[in-house]
Amino acid sequence: MCIAIPGRIKAIESNEAQIDYGGVSKTASIRLNPDAKIGDCVLVHAGFVIEVLNEEAALEFEKAFSELEFD
Repeated sequence: MCIAIPGRIKAIESNEAQIDYGGVSKTASIRLNPDAKIGDCVLVHAGFVIEVLNEEAALEFEKAFSELEFD
């Protein structure tokens, strides 16, 4: 099973974006979604932005992930 993680783009340099995952920042490629921009909520899988979410979907994902408990 694969899972994509939602995050927000904080910065872009070339084809790499800094993604904020609720306070944790990681780099992901935007080569699959070159029109992604700073502030977009995106789904990231295996180091690639695989989808840019609309604001309604972004809020739903953020709410769902905030309710998860990780050990």
